[in-house]
Amino acid sequence: MKKFLVIGNPINHSLSPKLHNFWIKKNGLESIYGKLEVNENELSELCNNLRQGELNGINVTVPFKKAIIPHVDVLSGHALRTNSINTISVDNGNLVGHNTDIEGFELSIKESNYDVSNKTIIILGAGGVVPSIIYALKRMNADKIILSNRTREKAEELKKLFKDLIILDWGELIEFDMIINATSIGLNENDNFEIDFSKVGSNKYFYDVIYKPYENNFFKAGNQEGNIFKNGLSMFLYQAQKAFNIWHNIEPLIDEEVLDFLKNNSNEIKK
Repeated sequence: MKKFLVIGNPINHSLSPKLHNFWIKKNGLESIYGKLEVNENELSELCNNLRQGELNGINVTVPFKKAIIPHVDVLSGHALRTNSINTISVDNGNLVGHNTDIEGFELSIKESNYDVSNKTIIILGAGGVVPSIIYALKRMNADKIILSNRTREKAEELKKLFKDLIILDWGELIEFDMIINATSIGLNENDNFEIDFSKVGSNKYFYDVIYKPYENNFFKAGNQEGNIFKNGLSMFLYQAQKAFNIWHNIEPLIDEEVLDFLKNNSNEIKK
C-alpha cells in the first residue's frame, strides 16, 4: 500500500487527509494519506524515508514550503520560480519538488469569473503561499501587486524575488481593486487585523486563503453590499487535485459530491 503525508506545524486543521482519502477510495487505489506535525530538524529524515520507499509522496504546508527545498533533488519550473514547494514526488529515485499552489490560485480566481488584468491588488502576508499568489497574479497580468506584512523585512525579502513588487507598511491601505489575506489572521475567532477596512468603498474583491475565516473585519468588509468575498476552499481543492494527479496520474473530480463530503465531515467548512 502506498503512503502519503501532509506535513506542517501546526497541521491538525488540515483537510488534506479527508480529501485525498476520499479521492483514493473513489478511484479504487491501494493508498493511504495521513498528516504529521514536524519540526524543521525532522525534514531531512522524512525526505530520506521518501527516497527509501517508506513514503510515496509528501504535501508540504506552513511553515516549511521554503525550508524543505535543500532536501529535494530537483525543482519543477513553478517551484524554482517561486522558491516554494507544496508537493514532493519520487522520480527514478530523485525527489522532485512541485508547486501546485499556483494553478490552485489561478483556477480559484477563474472559477469566480474575476479578471485580475490591469487591476491593483494588495496581498496581506509574506508566508509560504505568497510567492505562488504573486507569480499567479503576474501570469494573469495584474497591473500592480502591493505587499503588506506585519514584519516588513519578510516583505522586502520577496521583493528580491519579484523586483516590481510594491511594499506597504502594515496597517496602511491605498486604493485597490482586490485584497488577499494570506496571513494566519482569521484562523482564530478573536483575531484582529488592526486594519480599518470601513472606508474602502464598494466593488472590491476580498479573497481569504483560509478555508473558513471567522467573521472578523476582513470578512465583514468583504461581505458588505457591493463587494465580493471568497475564501480559500477552491484554491485548496484545485492545488490538491493537481498534487493527486502528480502522484497517481489521475485527475480527480471536484464536484458536489466531494464538496458535500467535506462539509459533512469537517468543522472547518461552513455548512
